[in-house]
Amino acid sequence: MSKAEIPLPETTQRSSGTNEQWLHAYRQMMRIRLFEEQVNELYKTARMPGLAHLYSGEEAVAVGVCEALRRDDYITSTHRGHGHCLAKGASIDRMFAELLGKEPGYCRGKGGSMHIADQDTGNLGANAIVGGSAGIATGAAMSSKMRGSNQVAVCFFGDGALGQGLLYEVMNMASLWKLPVIYVCENNLYNEYTHYSETTAGDLSARAEAFGILTEHVDGQNVRAVHAAAQRLVERARRGEGPAFLLCDTYRYYGHHVGDIQRTYYRSKEEEQLWRTERDPITLLGAWLTEQDIADAKQLDQIKAEAQAEVEAGVQFALNAPFPDASEVDQHVYA
Repeated sequence: MSKAEIPLPETTQRSSGTNEQWLHAYRQMMRIRLFEEQVNELYKTARMPGLAHLYSGEEAVAVGVCEALRRDDYITSTHRGHGHCLAKGASIDRMFAELLGKEPGYCRGKGGSMHIADQDTGNLGANAIVGGSAGIATGAAMSSKMRGSNQVAVCFFGDGALGQGLLYEVMNMASLWKLPVIYVCENNLYNEYTHYSETTAGDLSARAEAFGILTEHVDGQNVRAVHAAAQRLVERARRGEGPAFLLCDTYRYYGHHVGDIQRTYYRSKEEEQLWRTERDPITLLGAWLTEQDIADAKQLDQIKAEAQAEVEAGVQFALNAPFPDASEVDQHVYA
């Protein structure tokens, strides 16, 4: 098997949901895609400080999972976390404000791309440390169980986090105590610049199975399959039946970060083109929507136009917003 290939799950998950829900999912994925494209432009035009890790290509995972959650359910995110934040309900204008270091941002401009949090939508935060939010999500699940709140926590992480010991410590605890937490592994094939087959021994799902955790493996480019699996696992966790591990095969279209432009030393242009043309999650859902007579090309174009307008308005809002006052430098800082 070549590095460009991935072991797709043997069975196709059945999807559930109304026509309106799938149109909403399409809209959410389009919003994330256009948001990330604009982030890339902000970086290239030197209007955004620092780096960002783009989520383009992986939208079906964030949307498929978050559409199965309640607003008060928890998520934790990663350094590649814009998609998770938006899928859970964050607003585009405040997201851009945070990336540009502006006062209206979710962390008043102090967090930036890798530390966006929004407790109003249950987003406990992105995390620049690989696998670093696993303990936060598991702790939130433990809190939920102790309080009897019936909330579920979802921990998003990439395949690189499977090399972090913290993940296995909390999986062990979650399994022993039957905590309502779903560990969602976004396998986009690469740990920064190295194919996961060179860094991660054994079967990925087997790592969670070793703790007695229920695992599912889905095509992460198929939002309907992701959603169906997430819905089952979330409902199971809410019933008190314990944690689960959801492995999603996906792909990042851009480099590890916005400055990773010359990528041919670790993956080919042909591989990237294959995923963009044949495995794009937005194109796949759009084709299904038209085949099912849920929407036509004109309606999908309208959704894209509306999302583009929202993104453009959000960028302008952030560019015009003020920076936080210098007196805030020691506020909301742990010491």
